Amino acid sequence: LEVHFCVQSQSFCLVPGTSARGLSERRGRQMSQNGNFSTTQAGGSHRSNACCLCWCCCCSNSWREDEDRNRRISHNITMETLENCDLNAKPTAEEIHLWAQSFDKLLKTPAGRNTFREFLRTEYSEENMLFWLACEDFKTEANINAIGDKARTIYEDFISILSPKEVSLDSRVREVINKKMEDPSNQVFDDAQLQIYTLMHRDSYPRFLNSSIYKSLLQRSTSTASES
Repeated sequence: LEVHFCVQSQSFCLVPGTSARGLSERRGRQMSQNGNFSTTQAGGSHRSNACCLCWCCCCSNSWREDEDRNRRISHNITMETLENCDLNAKPTAEEIHLWAQSFDKLLKTPAGRNTFREFLRTEYSEENMLFWLACEDFKTEANINAIGDKARTIYEDFISILSPKEVSLDSRVREVINKKMEDPSNQVFDDAQLQIYTLMHRDSYPRFLNSSIYKSLLQRSTSTASES
């Protein structure tokens, strides 16, 4: 193990190479080559501080990257859990018939949400349902320290114009969200969620009821009921 002594910062760095036996000799040679150590020390303190500053900045940036990555991983795990629960749900004949009664009854059941998501996927608007699910989960967050992180993740995923999953919101709602993001709470996306809910209710839901996806389920449930 090779040990280098930095005269300016008065520190050692370990480098693979030689044994620790040459440490004192190497330090002596570096001290003698330096000449006036006290003068160099005074001038080098600024460079040492600069190095420390760079190190602190790098460490701080790395810490923020780790925090953002962990925040996103946590959010993705939560969303995957919700989505997987819906994907594994099988609708009953009664549920399938109830879906035609109201949009709320469709969203109330995991199987209903999953089936509606499948339909939205065919219309390239699945992000509406994903955003609605994210808002539902966000409103139940009780940890004050986690609210800000989750709010930023939802904003980046569905509100930002740079996101491939951006939902369609008017300028008024976007302005409200931007103001609330300065001090986010569980209600920061309420206006946006209502607007997306209304869009799905008035636009997507009627088409879902007339889609082949729903009609095939309805027909299959009716056939099963008649056979039994």
